[in-house]
Amino acid sequence: MAVIDVIDAKTIKIKVTVEDAISMVKEAAHHVNEYAFEIVTIYDKMPEFEYTYFCFYAFDSAKLFEKMLMIDPKEYLSFSLDAPDAFFYALYGGMGGLYDHAKKLVA
Repeated sequence: MAVIDVIDAKTIKIKVTVEDAISMVKEAAHHVNEYAFEIVTIYDKMPEFEYTYFCFYAFDSAKLFEKMLMIDPKEYLSFSLDAPDAFFYALYGGMGGLYDHAKKLVA
């Protein structure tokens, strides 16, 4: 489960693991209709970040990320994400498995 450290009223640090990526993929798989845009966006855009970095907010694709966190990072002025490369690889692979179905829903 993601660890969220509140530094002060304006700043948080988020630490995630591979298990968090798996949780995101499972949530997306159970609700492809709801997360189709996020699935397609993550899968299409992640290669531009060399698979190991991704800004969910740059592409308005943070709904699934926020669901996993159970908070809204936008409530803070600053947040950082500490995630191992494996988090991003697992997330990308999972979104790849859901991509074709999701793509049909957003096309």
